[in-house]
Amino acid sequence: MPSEPPTPLAKRLAWFVALWLAGVAAVATVAFLLRFWMKLG
Repeated sequence: MPSEPPTPLAKRLAWFVALWLAGVAAVATVAFLLRFWMKLG
């Protein structure tokens, strides 16, 4: 069973940054929707 070479650091960092930004965007979207919903009430 051949071992695969490790993923380059740049690619791993790119994935980390992309997933982090997606998480931040999701939290910001929820916060915005909650604010909008509370203003309607």
